[in-house]
Parts: sequence; C-alpha cells; structure tokens
Amino acid sequence: METQTNTVAEVESPVADATPGRIELTPKAVDMAKKALLKRGTPDAGLRVGVRGGGCSGASYVIEFADKIRSRDLVFDFDGLKVVTDPKSLVYLRGSILDYEVKLMQHGFKFRNPNERSACGCGTSFGI
Repeated sequence: METQTNTVAEVESPVADATPGRIELTPKAVDMAKKALLKRGTPDAGLRVGVRGGGCSGASYVIEFADKIRSRDLVFDFDGLKVVTDPKSLVYLRGSILDYEVKLMQHGFKFRNPNERSACGCGTSFGI
C-alpha cells in the first residue's frame, strides 16, 4: 500500500511504459468528502475513486465510500482524507482533478479529466 501526504498524489502507473500517474483534489472536494464521512458516522473511512466500464460513452466514474482497503489499492492522503483507487483506474484518472461544484440546479463531485475524448449528454459517462 502506497501513501502520499501531499495535496497532489503521484504514483507510478501499473503499465510499464506509462508516465507517472497523478490525481488531484481541490480543497473544496476534500472538505466536502470529509463532511460526508463525518455525517455518515465513519470519519476514519476513505473516499474511493475509480473508473468502471459502462454508460453510453463507454466508461463511468466511481465515487463511493471506502470502508475496506483491498490489497492492490493505492491510498493517498489529502489533508487527512484517505483517497483510495485501484491501479487500473489510476491509468484512466491520470492528470484528473476532482472538484466539488455547486450550481443552480445541481451540486456534487466532478472530475476534470484531460484523458476524456468524449462525454455523454447527461454527463455520467465518458470515452477515452
């Protein structure tokens, strides 16, 4: 298990010829994730981020609570918030910034991923 203590997490990608991977969280995303964990009653749990196949554009983001850490998971620390991802997802999330947006009609976590090549109209899936 690998741990980072910076605001920016960097780890070598599991793909041998890939460049180092990187995920960033904005201070607002860190704050809102900590509040959600506290409200849930599990402040020591983490936030799992990842990518799953599916959706109309081919892939969907995963953001959920991480009560258990799997043996292959990578764990990063963002100001006391544990962020957990699997090595395969990190390949697709490389260079991404996770933010928390508040808009007139909606609010929630939002990935800004430079690897996205297309996205569906509803905003829940993307293609790489």
